[in-house]
Amino acid sequence: MTTRARYWSCALALVWLSGALGLVRVATQSSAPVVYSAEVESIIHPVSAEFMIEAMEQADEASAALVVFTLRTPGGLVDSTRDIVTRMLAAKTPVAVFVGPSGARAASAGFVLTIAADVAAMAPGTHIGAAHPVSGGGEQMDETVSQKAASDMAAYVRTLASGRRRNVALSEEAVNDSRAFTDREALDADPPLIDLSATDLSDLLLQLDGRTISRFDGTTTELRTANAEIVHLEMSIRQRVLSSIANPNIAYLLLSLGMLGLTIELWSPGAVFPGVVGGVSLVLAFFALQMLPVNYAGVLLLMLGFLMLILEIKVISFGLLTVGGIISLVLGSMMLIDSPVPELQLNFGLVLPMLGAFIAIAIFLIRLAVAAQRQAAFTGEKGMLRQVGTALTAINPGQVGQVSAHGEIWNARSDEPISEHSRVHVVGVDGLTLIVRNE
Repeated sequence: MTTRARYWSCALALVWLSGALGLVRVATQSSAPVVYSAEVESIIHPVSAEFMIEAMEQADEASAALVVFTLRTPGGLVDSTRDIVTRMLAAKTPVAVFVGPSGARAASAGFVLTIAADVAAMAPGTHIGAAHPVSGGGEQMDETVSQKAASDMAAYVRTLASGRRRNVALSEEAVNDSRAFTDREALDADPPLIDLSATDLSDLLLQLDGRTISRFDGTTTELRTANAEIVHLEMSIRQRVLSSIANPNIAYLLLSLGMLGLTIELWSPGAVFPGVVGGVSLVLAFFALQMLPVNYAGVLLLMLGFLMLILEIKVISFGLLTVGGIISLVLGSMMLIDSPVPELQLNFGLVLPMLGAFIAIAIFLIRLAVAAQRQAAFTGEKGMLRQVGTALTAINPGQVGQVSAHGEIWNARSDEPISEHSRVHVVGVDGLTLIVRNE
């Protein structure tokens, strides 16, 4: 073999070796498991349901080893919860719900999601439970309706707990008796409510590596999560905005701002800007209220209060409509959100200053309107009465002369003689002729 041939042989060998090493490196990288992670810290409503469902779909498309939801929630809507659970049970990728970090909770709808997951885990110092259903409108349910709702939810939770081989009796107690469980109580139950306790996501993945889990359809899967590549998922800007709006305090502010804007527009037609802001705010407020336990009697009282304040301008009530409007606003604010969950209640540290500011603005505008109504007319026949002018010609009784009044020249007559250039004041108007007297 010549020197040139040996040179090309060595070059080809190096190329082949580098390619082989590249293939090994690619194979090594592709063999690393991928875990999708998403944090859910909000009420369970259509927006958070959309986010969780999208996360599971992305994990399925990427053939991920696991998708983990770090859950912190006071509860939420039953329909949204069922949508998430339905997608969870159909997911190709195993789903883990991790209630954390320490001090967090997954109450009501969060309990159902935890029970429905392929892997249920809790951080030390967390708790789950209290899943008794309440009316979506916030109003008190009668005994029959309450029993039906609780029975339906209890059957649903029993089905999930049985399919996941978790404690069916305790799951039912969480619904019927609003019972809650700490992480130790949930783990030490026989059978347990959850699968394991972990301090954080890394600890969870370490404990799950090599564990065989049972899917809801009865199949088994061995999890490989060691040295996993973690893909963190976050809500889109649209989802974050809509999720923020679905907050009782934000919804209340939007509702108040919307009604105030429309009220100002009715007080001052043609202002446009208050009406536009008010209309948009009301639409956003109604979007938020449909996802919250709203007492619609509170909404009606708020609207009645604003209506009374508007009518105060048109109707002489000596302040009764204003007082009634203020009382309706206060009572409506107190009744608007009806929920025992602190996260779903209005913060009266925010509501009271808002009410005070609005009432002050309303009273100020009403006083301006009343003062404007009491002012003397500046135009027309009433506007000419008591005006002071100057006689441009002498005016004798029974004759017509001319006077300058209100910046204009008028024909005038008088029952008494008036000399030229003397001061006169208007006591009446007869068509286009002023009736004047000496000042």
